[in-house]
Amino acid sequence: MKRSTLGLVLGVGIVGSQAGHLLAYQLRFGSAALQVQNAGAHAYFPTLAKNALGLAAAAALAALFLIALARVAGTRPEKESAPPYVRLLAALFTIQLVCFGLQETGEASLTGAAPTSVAVLLLWGTVGQLPTAAVAALALRWLLARLRPALAQLSLGYTSAFQVLPQASTFVPRPTGTEQVASTDGLAVAFNRRGPPSFLRSALH
Repeated sequence: MKRSTLGLVLGVGIVGSQAGHLLAYQLRFGSAALQVQNAGAHAYFPTLAKNALGLAAAAALAALFLIALARVAGTRPEKESAPPYVRLLAALFTIQLVCFGLQETGEASLTGAAPTSVAVLLLWGTVGQLPTAAVAALALRWLLARLRPALAQLSLGYTSAFQVLPQASTFVPRPTGTEQVASTDGLAVAFNRRGPPSFLRSALH
């Protein structure tokens, strides 16, 4: 996987672990799950899960918007090869299961309660995290195959639209020095032709 893909898988796995945590508690405690999650060391969890899932939903909507915008702006972008589904599922499930185990162990240590056994953690972790990892892997693979080509197409269209074109220079004609001198000479001749006034001419003669 590419480094950017690994970062995205890690982020999705961390957020998905909170959804798996909710599912595991719902299946384990039934109608009392909300009460258990709001008490003691779990009191932080509803707010954390709400914010994490809201952030994931906003990111998914933004990605869908960019894919749709690329289709509207030009031709349909070609799909890019995405990691295999099984590999994504294994990576997400591992990340989510580790996060679930660390979360449960940390909560038990904060309250001073006896830590949950590894077998119980694996059981409820698998029950909660595997379904959410399967859905997340499917959605992530679909986005990876379409989002990067869409971003490349939008970037190409932006560059083409705002490309600076060379401007043609314009020639502005200006009067030459000869024409200016000629006009000055004509003005001088006009003054010379006038001569002295008539009464001075008769006095001189």
